[in-house]
Parts: sequence; structure tokens; C-alpha cells
Amino acid sequence: MNTGQQLRINCHQKPVDLIELSQRQNRIQSEKKALGASFREMFSKEMAASCKLSFSRHAHERMYSRGIELSEEGLNGIAAAIDKAQSKGSKETLILTNEAAFIVSVDNRTIITAFDRDNLRQGVVTSIDSAVIV
Repeated sequence: MNTGQQLRINCHQKPVDLIELSQRQNRIQSEKKALGASFREMFSKEMAASCKLSFSRHAHERMYSRGIELSEEGLNGIAAAIDKAQSKGSKETLILTNEAAFIVSVDNRTIITAFDRDNLRQGVVTSIDSAVIV
């Protein structure tokens, strides 16, 4: 190999910026997390749309962190409970199911937050005017 070939190879090499590589990896991981969260939110919105329900961002986070999943039957049960609460004039209601509890804004048909059974037993629920057991 002559020196001309070595120079040509060396001309194509670039210095590596380790800080830039580290930041790029962090940015990629953040983007993946954001895409995952938005997919969960979109999926929940699509399922809830058939029941005319919506979820607050806080409710999404609580349901994900506490492992609460709702089936179509569960969503229909919550929708029916909201209808009952609305017929009685409720504004903010606690809906208790076998798996979890939800605080719902009745007028907006929006689930504000969610508790699994263990977290519900440990806390106090405030700012509600009714409770519906499903």
C-alpha cells in the first residue's frame, strides 16, 4: 500500500464527538418515550370515544403507572355510571369498580384520575359530591 492510499482513507475519517453521541442517544430515547405515551393516549381516546368518555393526561399517567387497564365492558360500565350520576345532578363523582376507582367530571365526561384498590384504601378522596358503585 502506498502512502497516497493511506491519505485517501484518512481524509474520509471524521473525529468522533462523544458528547454529541451521548446527547443524540438521550434525544432518541426521549422521542421513543413520547411516541409510546402518545400511542397509549390515542388508543385510550379511540376506545373511550365509543362511550363518549375522555381521559385527562393525569388519568393516563396514573392508569399506566398503576397498571390499570380497561376493557370495552369496563368503559361501558363507567359510561353507565356517569349517566346515573348525571341524572342525580352530580358534578364530580367517584366510580368504584372491581379493579379500580375513578374520579370523573360528570359534565365533561372526563376521567380525572384513577386509583387501584391498594391506593384507594390508603387515601382520602376529596372534592366529590357522589359515588357510584359499578
